[in-house]
Amino acid sequence: MNWKYLSLTVAFAGLAAALPAKADQLDTIMSAKTLRCATFADVPPFASPDPKTREMAGFDVDLCGAIAKELGVKAEIKPVSVEARVPEVKLGRVDITVANLAYTLSRAEQIQFSDPYYLAKEMLIVPADDAGKSKADYAGQRIASTKGSTSEMSIKLNKSDPLTFQDTASAYLAVQQGKARGMVANTMTTTKFVNESKSKGKEMRMIEEPMLYQPIGIGMAKDQPALTAKINEILHKLDASGEINKIWDKWLGPNTEYKMTRTDKVVPLAQLKFDPIP
Repeated sequence: MNWKYLSLTVAFAGLAAALPAKADQLDTIMSAKTLRCATFADVPPFASPDPKTREMAGFDVDLCGAIAKELGVKAEIKPVSVEARVPEVKLGRVDITVANLAYTLSRAEQIQFSDPYYLAKEMLIVPADDAGKSKADYAGQRIASTKGSTSEMSIKLNKSDPLTFQDTASAYLAVQQGKARGMVANTMTTTKFVNESKSKGKEMRMIEEPMLYQPIGIGMAKDQPALTAKINEILHKLDASGEINKIWDKWLGPNTEYKMTRTDKVVPLAQLKFDPIP
């Protein structure tokens, strides 16, 4: 027997036994008594600075707060750019991403998604006098969107030419200035811009055919089964109690400028019928 190698084996075994097992992120959150949430930096009504308090406010901010309350910890909001939503959680700089995060195959390879809490649509808006009627009419055309978003992906899938910006306001301005033929964003954002355009700037209209359907969920680091299970448990609880609808109505409901009613329920991704995008 080679006693040298036996000694090394015993030494490494002892070292492994002395090292603590990798803790699930849920344990870290509970120990720190803080849930670090990545949200949009300035994409109302999901997350943007309140003009009066300068605190972050919006649907995603309130949803993060509701989740933190269920965990019995405080919510720490970290505003990030659209393209940083996945990297921030992947690198462990935040615990979860709550930022209108759509499920895509490429994102699912990098992070874990919760059960979706609503099914969103990417919609195209164009000047009211534009002759186009369907998304096919805009193939090969320059269309504006936020950088690194599923809006940008939908433009590419439509064989259109994306012109990207850091925020939706800049993308919208590009259309107003004639630098792009149209702009793609989620239904809430496009509805707001269309409504605003009736009294300010160049009037816009929405193309009825969605550019894309997409399940929206919460992003977490991979290989965190306890955290994933807990977040899903909380989402189902908040849905059943009506809390998600309450938050929805506050920011997007019938009494807001968006006038949208949430009819979706929190369900496992496998139960949804949709074509996942790359």
